[in-house]
Amino acid sequence: VQLQASGGGLVQAGGSLKLSCAASGRIYSSAVMAWFRRAPGKEREFVALTRWSRTSTLYADSVKGRFAISRDNAKNTVYLQMNNLKPEDTGVYFCARGIQWSAQSGEYNYWGQGTLVTVSS
Repeated sequence: VQLQASGGGLVQAGGSLKLSCAASGRIYSSAVMAWFRRAPGKEREFVALTRWSRTSTLYADSVKGRFAISRDNAKNTVYLQMNNLKPEDTGVYFCARGIQWSAQSGEYNYWGQGTLVTVSS
């Protein structure tokens, strides 16, 4: 499985961006797809996750109500809609695939290359 993240860019605070993560290869229905991010000088942190075959979602408290994770199974793609962006949302965003319903990055064995999101104040 290969994951290709895209959609990052520069946006002003309060703006929106939509990230995409295109997956190649077979995605099993039990797979969990997640987004993580790494801000400059900080550790990678969990953002959101969803299961490939269900609509259940989980969000970090810092993005709850502003971000939405979704997927298009026909396109093998997971999205992260980010609204009301804040400067503290700046970072490299990574998509990942795992099996466990977990916010821990160690549970994910496939990672995309990351896409940079910069939010200016």
